[in-house]
Amino acid sequence: METTPAAWLRARPALTGSAPALHPGSVPDDPLALFLNWITTAAEAGVAEPHAATLATVDADGVPDARTLILKDVDERGWAFAGPRSSAKGQQLAANPAAALNFWWQPVLRAVRVRGPVREAASDESAADLAARSAAARAGVAEGDWVLWRIVPSRIEFWQGSTDRRHTRIVYTRDGSGWLRTWRDGEEARESAEEESA
Repeated sequence: METTPAAWLRARPALTGSAPALHPGSVPDDPLALFLNWITTAAEAGVAEPHAATLATVDADGVPDARTLILKDVDERGWAFAGPRSSAKGQQLAANPAAALNFWWQPVLRAVRVRGPVREAASDESAADLAARSAAARAGVAEGDWVLWRIVPSRIEFWQGSTDRRHTRIVYTRDGSGWLRTWRDGEEARESAEEESA
């Protein structure tokens, strides 16, 4: 490297994708529906692994940790991921059952952030998830050690980048049995209370 790390990093291009059209009237009441639309759009735009996300947890001392993994499922129960109970994330979730997921789909300039408490799935669901893995992926994993967890979202943010830096943020926050939705696009913010359709 012939320059400083800071100068080299500053010279890297950013926001090089192409964002799809996005209008307030096109945003559904249910954040799950919007997520499914966005992840499908990402896949159709050529994102190789749109179901890959960064999972952030904290340990018993409150020190943050993060790793990339694959989203296993998403429905009204939450955003599902899996791994060994004996892993670092398993131990961290046992000590502090809360987490955040971050998806980044560069070709469409979109990201999704999900955070909330984490619940362990039933043992039969965890066993089924382990059984669905390839033989190589199951090797060395004790069935009782494999866990399927779900983040039950309390907040979901949909971010769409813009080359003029007037990025759009659509934030859903839990409001009783429904959602409070806020749209921010650099100039204006609108809020609406939406009832869950589920």
